[in-house]
Amino acid sequence: MFPVETLSYWLALGTIVIQILAAVFLSLFFLQKKYPDLRDIASILQKWGLWVSLILAIGASAMTLFYSEVLGIEPCGLCWIQRVFLYPQILLFAIAIWKKDKNVADYSIAFSIVGGLTALYQHYLQMGGTSILPCPASSSQAVDCAVRFVFEFGYITFPMMALSLFAFLIVLMSFVRQRN
Repeated sequence: MFPVETLSYWLALGTIVIQILAAVFLSLFFLQKKYPDLRDIASILQKWGLWVSLILAIGASAMTLFYSEVLGIEPCGLCWIQRVFLYPQILLFAIAIWKKDKNVADYSIAFSIVGGLTALYQHYLQMGGTSILPCPASSSQAVDCAVRFVFEFGYITFPMMALSLFAFLIVLMSFVRQRN
């Protein structure tokens, strides 16, 4: 079995790749109208966006469950909120692919915005920010939201991984939505 540190390192590298792709695809989204040659690449993202999103949502959900259920890293209250906005997207994407329904993009974007804002706030806490809202752990035996279990490359934490995924899903769903 992989050591936890090795798994976290590879997930952090994957997070950087997703961040770069999100920036490139977002640029492509805005530049495709000005540069018609980019429309071919955009059409690939429009066609395969739901499938890529489904695979990423399944993979991310599996990793969150692996860390908590197999490795015993207990999620905090904010982690659970992020999971609430990630897990249903698997079902949304699967049904959308089955029914060939691109309208799911709006729902995914809404879920991803709320999940991403939660992840951004938790990342702020884990990077040393002061709490604006009370942490759910302050009233129970739960894990403190500001505790970092993963810290790679000087900024990648679990919430940053989630924020990056949610941002990437928003970008992909912007392409899928555009197809309608």
